[in-house]
Amino acid sequence: MRIFRILNNNAVVVVDGPQEKIVMGNGIAFQKRKNDIIPKDKIEKVFLLQENTSEKFQQLLTTLPETHIELAERIISYAEGHLEVPLNDHIHIALTDHLSFALERLSEGIPIKNKLTSEIKLLYKKEFEVGVWAKEEIKKELGIEIPDDEAAHIALHIHTAKPENATMSDTMKQATVIHDFIAQVENEMNLEIDEESINYQRLITHLRFALNRMEQGSEFEPVEKEMAELIKEKYEKAYHCAKIAAEYLKKEYGITFPSSEIAYLSLHLQRLKK
Repeated sequence: MRIFRILNNNAVVVVDGPQEKIVMGNGIAFQKRKNDIIPKDKIEKVFLLQENTSEKFQQLLTTLPETHIELAERIISYAEGHLEVPLNDHIHIALTDHLSFALERLSEGIPIKNKLTSEIKLLYKKEFEVGVWAKEEIKKELGIEIPDDEAAHIALHIHTAKPENATMSDTMKQATVIHDFIAQVENEMNLEIDEESINYQRLITHLRFALNRMEQGSEFEPVEKEMAELIKEKYEKAYHCAKIAAEYLKKEYGITFPSSEIAYLSLHLQRLKK
């Protein structure tokens, strides 16, 4: 491979047959010029990006600090090993751009907030573990302490880059819906939920699968009429709360839970109430 364009000390554009590729490696462009041959042992990653994303990636590689780019690449490599799946190539653009902007804000003393952190921790546990690993790497490399809220942002980027996963907007919507449901429950039951409790984790998992079933058009598990009436009578406050929260989701998001699902949610809320 011969160098067509140098992007930074660790990234170059090469022409391989009819295609342009971005090749990355530590010091791959050190003391190199256009048309120089790249030693094979220097090549760590090769990207064949779509035409509409290649230019964006090249821009990032020439404008962002190399330390930010290197950190993003380390996080991506760790994530692929930790999750045992290859990530979509677009993660190299999305995460690098996001991470650099976040580090710039933190270095200027601008706080980073994420109201969905609690939900992301539970919904995307392994991805959040990547975010926590990234947090430690950033502290070690740059001396910048990123909050858990930023680790959660990183987790979302990693999750949406997994094969066949939803888009960032769909992922954010599901997490927001769950967050709002929990907020309605806490308000209606006058209860501050322990986010570390097993009952809270069970509720979050149940909600996630319920929303996925609705998205896929799958049927909900039915509840016998007598059982539903018993739940409604025995756990009156929990049932009322589940109904109020479900009505809120219908009004705000057009999500309609069937009566059987409200009964199941009531059981989860009763456990939380205890």
